[in-house]
Amino acid sequence: MEKSNRISRRTVLASTAAAAGVLSLPTGVRAQSKGKVVVGTWGGDYARLLNKNVEQPILIKEGWEVVQDQAGDPQRRSKMLAEQRLPRGTTDLQALSSINMFQMHDAGTVLPIDYSKLKNAKNLLPSMKYPYGIGHIYSGKVAVYNPKLIAPAPTSYKTVFDPKHGNKLGIIDIQYQYTIAAAALAAGGSITNFEPGKKLLLECKKAGMRIYPTNEAFAQGLQSGEFGIGVMWKARVVQWQNANISVEAVAPSEGTLAYISGFVIPKNAPNKDGAYAYLDAMLAKEAQDNFAIDMGYNPTVTNAVVSPELNKRIGFTPEEIKKIVDLDYEYMTKNDVALKEWWDKELKG
Repeated sequence: MEKSNRISRRTVLASTAAAAGVLSLPTGVRAQSKGKVVVGTWGGDYARLLNKNVEQPILIKEGWEVVQDQAGDPQRRSKMLAEQRLPRGTTDLQALSSINMFQMHDAGTVLPIDYSKLKNAKNLLPSMKYPYGIGHIYSGKVAVYNPKLIAPAPTSYKTVFDPKHGNKLGIIDIQYQYTIAAAALAAGGSITNFEPGKKLLLECKKAGMRIYPTNEAFAQGLQSGEFGIGVMWKARVVQWQNANISVEAVAPSEGTLAYISGFVIPKNAPNKDGAYAYLDAMLAKEAQDNFAIDMGYNPTVTNAVVSPELNKRIGFTPEEIKKIVDLDYEYMTKNDVALKEWWDKELKG
């Protein structure tokens, strides 16, 4: 990845700290529809909140028909690659992590973003203006634990990925990239050396570590007391605390892995105008404000208003910001297929 394209997570967090499958929507709208927009996204809470905060109050109100094509990101990335040579694809937008946005750009499957088509782009944090995609929300990968089950509190990724936890340690299948990265930091590896992390995860598996298919399943296991410690986005912890789940978050001493979720437009998107309408809606102040409240993720626009109390819960301290860990997109892209194969065959198998 060229140096000019590398995103500084510290800049992102400092800026905001200073400031803070298929779902089809109501058919009654179709008679006055401006057109159909098909959005590839994860299911669960993210899909629900896209519908609640972006699609229903803005796009559908303006006369767009929105269809969510829900699946995990490996499946959706595979679909983009498989459809690459078709003159007309099946989706207009794809929701991906910053790593996977880069991977799809590197594979030549996505359009460059024309920011002149977005009236809300003027409020977007500069570090969220990827040439090939747009950052929607961001958070960081923190240690999470149930204080009723785990004591003392974890202080690092190393104390999370300790085989002594046995079946009280839980991880999430769909977060394989960040989980391996966190385990690598725990084991003395780095963002360009995951081998120590893979070895540590196998030790944890042997000790009884649980693997949950989705973020929602992880939350259910945490709520029931089935397990008591793991790693997760700080934003989700806020959401779970709001749901009265006994869970606390700790920024790991090794440094917090940053997470950005955003959108790309496939080159063969059938409705590119609809894609830009969707992007503009997701950057709207009210949509960004509500995502911070509902999901606990930090906004990516400067005009969003996050209360000091909420910012304290979803944001990071100046010292934690200094230790934010930026993943190496090129390393991840080069090794992603092998990492997924190892995860499915060795760790899950």
